[in-house]
Amino acid sequence: MHSHTALLVMDIQPAIIDNAQDKDAFLARTEKAIATARSKGVRVIFVVVGFREGYPEAPIATNKVFGHLRERNPSVMVHPQPLIEIQEHDIVVVKKRVSAFAGSDLDIILRAQQITDIVVTGIMTSGVVLSTVREAADKDYNITVLSDLCADPKPDVHQILMEKVFPWQAEVTTSEEWMASIG
Repeated sequence: MHSHTALLVMDIQPAIIDNAQDKDAFLARTEKAIATARSKGVRVIFVVVGFREGYPEAPIATNKVFGHLRERNPSVMVHPQPLIEIQEHDIVVVKKRVSAFAGSDLDIILRAQQITDIVVTGIMTSGVVLSTVREAADKDYNITVLSDLCADPKPDVHQILMEKVFPWQAEVTTSEEWMASIG
């Protein structure tokens, strides 16, 4: 069992999933990794972005990311739901900014569950994945990034992050390699 490990499934939400190429294949791979994680005792944590009614946390004038997102699809932001079914022992964390740690209780949950190793997936590689990896490294977590379970609208940016940036602070592997490694 991998009781000190958590699989972070980040920003798999309706307003954000369009940033993944071949959404159906991406979701199928993600669901397979989640099922494997659950069967091996890896905690599954869904991280979603969400705001209060009226979006007091996301001003349109100064927040380029969330201000514009709320203009395009405001209903998703108030009642965030991942596109993959949540099960009884899964945890859902609502964040207020790009990093999974920003404005959320993720760090408290990880430490309370004695989780030292995080496995990172999500949309977008240049957004939530990058910000979360950087902050997790500063918080001294052991980090694995599943390259095929991260997506970005700019494939060249995704590739550079996976090959040149993330290896400084994380192990980068594929979901199939990771699932095989947890037995």
